[in-house]
Amino acid sequence: MLFTEPAFLFLFLPLVLGLHWALPIGARNIFLMLASLYFYAVGEREYLLILIGYCLANYIFAILIYQSFQKNSAKIFLFLGIASNLGLLFVFKYANFFNENSNLFLDSLGIGLPDEVLKFTLPIGISFYTFQSMSYLIDVYRKEVKANLNPFDVTLYISLFPQLIAGPIVRYIDISNQIQKRKFNLNNFVYGIERFSLGLGKKMILANGVALPVDSIFSIPANQLTFGLAWVGIIGYTLQIYFDFSGYSDMAIGLGRMLGFEFLENFNYPYISHSITEFWRRWHISLSTWFRDYLYIPLGGNRGSTQRVAFNLIVVFGLCGLWHGASWNFLIWGLFHGLFLIIERRNRQFWLNQHQWWQHIYLLLVVMVGWVFFRAETLTYAVSYLQALVGLGQGDGIAYHLSLFLDNYTYWVMTFAIIACLPIFPWLLKIIKYYGDRLHSYLYLLIKLTKIGYISLILFASICLSAAGTYNPFIYFRF
Repeated sequence: MLFTEPAFLFLFLPLVLGLHWALPIGARNIFLMLASLYFYAVGEREYLLILIGYCLANYIFAILIYQSFQKNSAKIFLFLGIASNLGLLFVFKYANFFNENSNLFLDSLGIGLPDEVLKFTLPIGISFYTFQSMSYLIDVYRKEVKANLNPFDVTLYISLFPQLIAGPIVRYIDISNQIQKRKFNLNNFVYGIERFSLGLGKKMILANGVALPVDSIFSIPANQLTFGLAWVGIIGYTLQIYFDFSGYSDMAIGLGRMLGFEFLENFNYPYISHSITEFWRRWHISLSTWFRDYLYIPLGGNRGSTQRVAFNLIVVFGLCGLWHGASWNFLIWGLFHGLFLIIERRNRQFWLNQHQWWQHIYLLLVVMVGWVFFRAETLTYAVSYLQALVGLGQGDGIAYHLSLFLDNYTYWVMTFAIIACLPIFPWLLKIIKYYGDRLHSYLYLLIKLTKIGYISLILFASICLSAAGTYNPFIYFRF
């Protein structure tokens, strides 16, 4: 089930919100847990038992870790818990990739294998709930949180439907108190509606508005890509992936607020960055901080020699690439970002200077080149696409004109999307808040009503697009 489907918007969500707050406090967690499992089962019925198994296994491992501190065996149970999580993730996400590349290598040696190999289908959201589960075990081991003795609470934490299938990656330490007790707060509920509406608009209006031409351009054979098409395609994808993923994160944060949870921010206008270092402080924040706290710092972080720090960055971003998918393209994308982080770190004083316009151009170019590897289906296609971007495309095939892929609606959507990459809305809110006490009451009321009307218009337009069944791909379901 998608947040953008009419069944979710008009049936599942109103019922869950109404019953959740109508039930006695003691029954809310069990109800919300069952609702979350049902939400997952609608789209992944065959893997529901896998999710429940994840929840119960991590519940048991956390207790074993917590009870083994005095016996000095907590590390053993932590290792077993992490190995179990990563083992299942490897089987479902990387086994096919490993088998395919092993077969290619053996074929090159003249060693033939049977053509029929067991194929695994990737369960939706497994990368997200695996990382959440591991963070829970690690935090219990570090004595930052106590193991929860209630299996329903742990199952709720891992399976909570707002962030289950696409993040953000929520740590138990951040919402443990909210799991135990949360009260209805009208201001939080209203904020949640606003945040969900804006996220729905990002997804349905902006991301989906450029999705069809982007997918069409990336389906053109490599020898028929032109300079103009290649640039329109990658600019469109740069906008699509941001509004697709940040829109879903906004919806998750909004849903959380409506249910009494406060999830941390996951995006902070990453395209206004002036370096790759800054970009990763603003892009997919829950993932970058997860890798920082649970891998980069344990590896040594910024401590040690320049070579050691470079090694740490390469390991982290290589794994970050593979986290997104079992493909050489994802690995190259991660290593590509890691390389520029190393370059920037070695020239730290240069990048700490006052931000210049060309630093912003540099950031966008690096990010867009990286997105080529991220979006392309094969490494060969990615290389051909990069050649087209610099005017070296083969280009002797059918001539595709831009008008075949772009119409007036798409131009308007892309223009508005580019503007929406800037933090204009937060700036306006700060101005309204600052001058709120200084304005006449009727003028301040007019501004508030304008905001309500603006959000209502976005919500109405998004619902219309959802009901009309417009083109609605979701990028991060692949991960």
